[in-house]
Amino acid sequence: MSDIVTVEKFDEMNLKDKLLRGIYGYGFEKPSTIQQKSILPLIMGKDLIAQAQSGSGKTGAFCIGALEKIDININNVQVIILSHTKELARQTHNVFNELGDFLNIKTALVIGGINIDESKKILQKGVHAIIGTPGRILHMLNDKCFNIKKMKILIIDEADELLSSGFEEQLKNIIEILDNNI
Repeated sequence: MSDIVTVEKFDEMNLKDKLLRGIYGYGFEKPSTIQQKSILPLIMGKDLIAQAQSGSGKTGAFCIGALEKIDININNVQVIILSHTKELARQTHNVFNELGDFLNIKTALVIGGINIDESKKILQKGVHAIIGTPGRILHMLNDKCFNIKKMKILIIDEADELLSSGFEEQLKNIIEILDNNI
C-alpha cells in the first residue's frame, strides 16, 4: 500500500474542468481519504480493491475515476458498474449523472423492473456508461445489445455483498464475456 499516492485536493488530480464543476456542484469540497487514495489509481487503469466505512465517499471515488476515463467522442460503452441491488444501482446512477452533469455523458440504468425493450433501445442508441445489476447486464451482453470493444473499466460495487448474494456465476460470465471481446 505504500506505493499509493495520496492527493489531498480535487484540483491536484488533473481532472477535466467540466468534471471538477460537477464535483463541486455535487457538494464535494475536498476528497475524502478513500477518494484521495483511489481516484488516481482508477484513472491510471490499475486494478483496485477499496474498502472503507459506509458514507466515506466510495461511490464518489469510483464514479469520479470512471467519469475521468470516459471519452465522450466514443459512442460506445466504456464503463460498467455492477451493483447487487436495484436500489443501489439507482443511487449510483444518480451520483454518476450528477457528478458528470457538465460532461454530456450518456448513461443507462439496466436493472430488473425496467422494460427490457426500452433498455435495449437506449443501449442501441449508444451510451458511455451502464450502471445496473448483474442479471440484467448479463442478459443485455448475451443479447449483444451494446458494443463493448471500447470498454475501459468494470466496477464491482460492494463486491462482498454481490458475491454473497448468489451473483457469483453471473459475475463470472460477465467477466468472461468482457475478457473474450475486449
